[in-house]
Amino acid sequence: MFDKLLGKPDAKTQPPVEAKPEPPAAPAPEPAKVEARAEFLPPSRQPEQPAAAPLREELAPEPQPLSDLPAVAPEPVIEPEPLPEAPAALVETTPPVAEIAPPIRVPEPTPAAPLDAAIAPEPPIVEPPPSPPSVEIAAPPPAAEPPKPAAGKVTVTKTVEQKAEPVIAAPAPKLSWFQRMRAGLSRSSQQLSSSITGVFTKKKLDEETLQDLEDVLIRADLGVETALRVTDTLAATRLGRDISDAEVRAVMATEIEKVLKPVAMPLELDLSHKPHVILVVGVNGTGKTTTIGKLAAKLRQGGLNVMLAAGDTFRAAAIEQLKIWGERTGSPVVATRLGADAAGLAYDAFEQAKEAGSDVLIIDTAGRLQNKTELMAELEKIVRVLGKLDPDAPHTVLQTVDATTGQNALNQVEIFRNVAGVNGLVMTKLDGTARGGILVGIAAKHRLPVYFIGVGEQVDDLEPFSANEFARAIAGVA
Repeated sequence: MFDKLLGKPDAKTQPPVEAKPEPPAAPAPEPAKVEARAEFLPPSRQPEQPAAAPLREELAPEPQPLSDLPAVAPEPVIEPEPLPEAPAALVETTPPVAEIAPPIRVPEPTPAAPLDAAIAPEPPIVEPPPSPPSVEIAAPPPAAEPPKPAAGKVTVTKTVEQKAEPVIAAPAPKLSWFQRMRAGLSRSSQQLSSSITGVFTKKKLDEETLQDLEDVLIRADLGVETALRVTDTLAATRLGRDISDAEVRAVMATEIEKVLKPVAMPLELDLSHKPHVILVVGVNGTGKTTTIGKLAAKLRQGGLNVMLAAGDTFRAAAIEQLKIWGERTGSPVVATRLGADAAGLAYDAFEQAKEAGSDVLIIDTAGRLQNKTELMAELEKIVRVLGKLDPDAPHTVLQTVDATTGQNALNQVEIFRNVAGVNGLVMTKLDGTARGGILVGIAAKHRLPVYFIGVGEQVDDLEPFSANEFARAIAGVA
């Protein structure tokens, strides 16, 4: 058995050999070599040993004790380098590994001797199965944080969005007064110009064309007198000659200026009377309260002390509106309860303005129609009360005339003039009508001074009346 472990040929398989003289006895083989060759032992678990062939059983000698075995000559010492080759006889006579029966019990391995460890072949290197190629999974990019809205207001709907700040447009360059007045009178001018162009379809001016032109001017509220002046001038200078509509507009502007020039007068205040009382009258919706505010602003810019009186006691909005204008212009406002006596308020306002040393007192009145006798009587009462405080009061009576009323304004001026003693006009709302020519008709009929005209709601939209600029604007002449 040990011979099998040591790799020696089995006695059963060896043929009989002649006996040789026995060499001198040698010491028994060192157990270390036996233990070292345990490195070649097969794994602990081996298949069962196959049954020996009958022939081998017959030939196999009985096992002898180890002490009876012939002495083996000592093996030569094998140097580590170079490794000795195994004897050819041993290699040739080595039986197949499959025929060598492994031991049933494998002894425990012992540390290998240095020589055997050097001789022992290295165990085969078992390479691990190739691992599948690693696939790098890119980490998802971090979610982008939503932009934080800037300081200010945000709107919350489906999302939170920064509220757009209103874009403040650059202020438009301020137009001159003539440009603003011309823009305000554009509707009146365009209608009049188109009508004149429709009349002058012939190259030569004749009586029929002049008659058509007269009708156009009257329908434009310029008045009969102004219409006749224009047609008479054309008949005297252009009858039977070629004429264009531009030449007709130039003649019309000249004649309108002649009518308006006598009434284009500046407002004069006699400050020897303190306070100088200005009474503002007119029908409903003609812009009395707004005109008072604009006039107060002009007087304050001129360095005058102004006091306002809210005499329209029938309309709460008029009282509040006048208070707002007082705050804007820095003018004190005298007011009373709604429905109070307007004449009594005028009396109190005059006394307070006199005590305060105000230069000007502007009194607002309720709007009234000229055909309402009781309302006109109340206006007459206010005038009488003021006359008792100062025989010359009211010193200035301004009537606001709405240009949109057309020919009806002629009757309004006549009645208010008779009741309240109107001595000056303020033409308002010229920018909202195509009937601005009524100012020419009023000036031609009543010969009342026209102090101001208004073409807007701003403070500086109330300007002194200029006959030349108005005539050119309404006639459409540059």
